[in-house]
Amino acid sequence: MKRIRGRHHRAGSGPSRSSNAQTPLNRNHVFDSNGPDLRVRGTAQQLFEKYLQLGRDATGTGDRILAEAYFQHAEHYFRILNAMNQAAEKSQQERNERQQQRQRAYEDRREPRGERNEDEQPSQEQDAEYGSERSSDEDQDRRTAEAEAD
Repeated sequence: MKRIRGRHHRAGSGPSRSSNAQTPLNRNHVFDSNGPDLRVRGTAQQLFEKYLQLGRDATGTGDRILAEAYFQHAEHYFRILNAMNQAAEKSQQERNERQQQRQRAYEDRREPRGERNEDEQPSQEQDAEYGSERSSDEDQDRRTAEAEAD
C-alpha cells in the first residue's frame, strides 16, 4: 500500500465542497454564465438584461429554439434577482424591527423620569435611581443648592 505524504489528504478534513453550497445573495456578485452558444459574465441584473436582448435578437432572426434557450437563461437570472430582492426586503424589515425595539426600550427607560412634576422634589430612592444618569456637574449644583437651603 502506498503511503500518502503531506497533511491535507485525509477524508473529512478541510472545507466541504458540496455542490449545494449557497453563496450569499449579494447584488454585486458576478456570475460566469455558459449560455447556449456563448459565455457571459456579469451581475444577475446584467445577465438577465443580456439574455433578454439575445432572446429578442434570436426571435427577430427567426431562430425560435435559440430564442427559447436565451429566454430560459433570462428567467433563471430573473429568479435570482427576485430572491435577492426578497432577502434584501427581509433584512430591511428585520433592521426596522430591531430599531423599533431599541426605540421602545429607550422610551421605556425615559418614561418614569418624565412623569414627575417639575415642582416635586425627588425622593431619596428616586434620586439614587436617577443619580447615575445625571452628570457630575448637575450633582454638584444640586448639592450646593441643598447646602445653601439648609
